[in-house]
Amino acid sequence: MMEDRALNLISDPWLPVRRRSGACDVIRPAQIVDRVADDPVVEFAWPRADLRVAAYEFLIGLVATACPPTDRRSWLGGWRRTPSVATLDDAFARIADAFWLDGPGPRFLQDHEDLSSGSEPVERLLIDAPGESTIKRNADLFVHRGQVGRLGRPAAAMALFTLQSWAPSGGAGNLTGLRGGGPLTTLVLPIEGGSLWNVIWANVPYGVPVKEEAMGTTFPWMAPTIAGKGGRDVCADVNASLLQCWWGMPRRIRLDFENIADGICDLTGSPDAVMVTGWRQRPYGPKYAGWIGMPYGAGGTVHPLTPRYRQKEGTDWLAVHPQPGGIGYRHWAGVVVESADANRLPASCVVAWRNERGRDAGLSENPRLLTAGFDMDNMKARSFVESEMPLPGTSDADRQEMLDELARQCVTAAKQVADILRSCVRDALFGKEKVSVDATGISNVQERFWMDTEGSFFAVLHGAGTSTGDDADLALKKSWLRTLGQAAMKEFDATVTLEPDTAETEARRSALARRRLGAAISGMGKEGAKIMEILDIPLPVKKKQKTTGAAS
Repeated sequence: MMEDRALNLISDPWLPVRRRSGACDVIRPAQIVDRVADDPVVEFAWPRADLRVAAYEFLIGLVATACPPTDRRSWLGGWRRTPSVATLDDAFARIADAFWLDGPGPRFLQDHEDLSSGSEPVERLLIDAPGESTIKRNADLFVHRGQVGRLGRPAAAMALFTLQSWAPSGGAGNLTGLRGGGPLTTLVLPIEGGSLWNVIWANVPYGVPVKEEAMGTTFPWMAPTIAGKGGRDVCADVNASLLQCWWGMPRRIRLDFENIADGICDLTGSPDAVMVTGWRQRPYGPKYAGWIGMPYGAGGTVHPLTPRYRQKEGTDWLAVHPQPGGIGYRHWAGVVVESADANRLPASCVVAWRNERGRDAGLSENPRLLTAGFDMDNMKARSFVESEMPLPGTSDADRQEMLDELARQCVTAAKQVADILRSCVRDALFGKEKVSVDATGISNVQERFWMDTEGSFFAVLHGAGTSTGDDADLALKKSWLRTLGQAAMKEFDATVTLEPDTAETEARRSALARRRLGAAISGMGKEGAKIMEILDIPLPVKKKQKTTGAAS
């Protein structure tokens, strides 16, 4: 049972974790390195995936604010020699005053003022909880109301951090986070079965610790709120420290606390003598403008964990957001490598690992990439999507560039084949009739195509990382083209089926569509030539027609 005194998120244990042995524990942040030699902490143990991923952001932001690596050399030193609990305690203690969740004085991620407004149900701290309009329409069919009536302070703190960091639009004056609503988070997972500290240190950007005089511009709840009304924006290096990218507070919120002697958190099942039973909100919190793409440390950009894109050169950078179905190898350009037009760029944590840290640590070949975030439809969370995929690389910088270009070519060719497949299936089933691709399930054909070819894509990249020479690369590209062709024909034949009573016009239509698909994946015609050009494979030599005639 937690005591009824105020909770400090630096000095008090509140983070649920799991150790390598399987034992569960509750720790304060510095204890992330506790028992790192014999039974290290390997994972957060929050019961929700969004809180677990947000906890990574919290710890990375904490290290980035209090004790970041200053350069490549200091990062490698920290990788080889894990700091002690006492070292982290000392570093975090400097900013502990900003991390009181309750009690007198400034409260973590809560407005500087004690707001006077109606109370919101505590479950609406959770991004996917049904809103007022949904409840009025009795439309809470998948995520039901009333599941969470009270939260212990640890769960409330992490839910509040998640909401403020990923805040979606919430009606008039309820502003989004500095990355927009529901940004995509990407994290390098450097070692299979490694410690949680390995993940934190692999992703923390270069920087310098926050200075005492910058506390108010780093932690916005430590100073009067800059209300986002009347043209007042919160801008990095103008009225805010760049470090505020970890601690953005777009919503003006105050939590309501209640002393309950035998309180049990509805989310975690853990006891706490103080419960959060609701929260108050006032519109027009800080309005963040122009943060995405701002330089951060040595070679980094805001936000260090989120990829970014722009519509065209010269336009503003925007944060990438998750897509229905999650992130897969089709999103490689822009999530892992820079797109060919340089308008889609991976997060700087991914760039730093692939260009420097993976090689320095001797771990270039087998890391993985975690991608996660809410798939949002404006104010509504459709789902929380999370996926992992290999992040193959090589210890040789020149070979890495060739590997990245090969990956771009393979993904672009796959997109070309997927589009042709969809078009051929549509022609076979519906001809020239106007139909909705989503309503008819044609889009599912592409989804299955991407899933069927994902394993082969990573096999190609692993092969390219260990082989050298133009002949080897060409062989890999040809193998990839065969994979695409086989997967496309498989999906076409599974979707377009002919029965004995199929009308002649439908059968002819299907045959023509299949012939078109077969020609394209064989490098024939304009569509096939385009695929071969993308992969830089020589076009197949056309066979000469034999001529016959009477002997003279």
